[in-house]
Amino acid sequence: MDHLLDVRDLRVYFDSRSQTQRRQSAAPLRAVDGVSFHVDSGKTLGIVGESGCGKSVMCLSILRLVQSPPAIYAGGEILFDGQDTLKMNKVQLRALRGSRIAMVFQEPMTALDPVFTVGQQLCEAIRLHRKISKPEADALALDLLRHMRITDARRVFSSYPFMLSGGLRQRVMIAMALSCGPDLLIADEPTTALDVTIQSKIMALLRKLREESGMAMILVSHDLSLVSGIVDDVMVMYSGRVCESAPVDEIVNDPLHPYTLGLIGSRPSGPQRGDRLYAIPGTVPSLKDRPDGCPFHTRCDRALKHCMTELPPEVILPGGHMVSCWHFAD
Repeated sequence: MDHLLDVRDLRVYFDSRSQTQRRQSAAPLRAVDGVSFHVDSGKTLGIVGESGCGKSVMCLSILRLVQSPPAIYAGGEILFDGQDTLKMNKVQLRALRGSRIAMVFQEPMTALDPVFTVGQQLCEAIRLHRKISKPEADALALDLLRHMRITDARRVFSSYPFMLSGGLRQRVMIAMALSCGPDLLIADEPTTALDVTIQSKIMALLRKLREESGMAMILVSHDLSLVSGIVDDVMVMYSGRVCESAPVDEIVNDPLHPYTLGLIGSRPSGPQRGDRLYAIPGTVPSLKDRPDGCPFHTRCDRALKHCMTELPPEVILPGGHMVSCWHFAD
């Protein structure tokens, strides 16, 4: 079966040396280190993990938005509809971005230009990919804003980004991403810095838009409980690698990797007076200080001796449940 997006053994490294240090030999920093996954048409993949695990770098790499240098696309393939985006030239990438693959960025305040109105920015995105007149683009932009469940669409259309709330700015970003009817939408932490009520509204909106359009979606988050109600499959990342992936029900009800167990165990289960919320000990290692062996062994209470020296293989269990852990290697 051909997948809409098929990422194979992707490796994105960073050269941390300054201009004056380029003659010195130094190991590159492995931000994405051998990641493979696929997304089919109409399906939604959730990518979860703590900050610093490589989620955003990987998603930006799909559209070649990670600047090179300092980034080094060290290996792998990113096949979209059978074509490798890593081999595309600038003209081909411009035609792909926004038209067939669109992205909702983490921070709408920095992604939107502060000196242009929402309407001007929406119309620019529309006319970049569609040969229509300005009045037609204006009408389409207003329809998109209304489609985002924005009741006062005309006011938002004429507003500058700083005049809008975080929730409205995020809806504008989603409208811009959907303006050309993409086949794949990548939403990178779309609820960052929003309160819980607005988060649930944004997620409900994304779910509704996916059902109406039939597009595929990649939803990136550090919150497994937030994405579990909308995605079909979940991929858990840690320190630039995939530690577990499976259909969402299996991840939630039968997690296997110690890191996934920790993520699920740290979710609040409701107000329980006197109980402390569980937290995974330690932090994600920096790219400069990644340990040998399994990258999670420094925080894992089940670590074996060879976890500290050997990278665990990716084990495929019945049903397609993948886990990268020495406890399942046999």
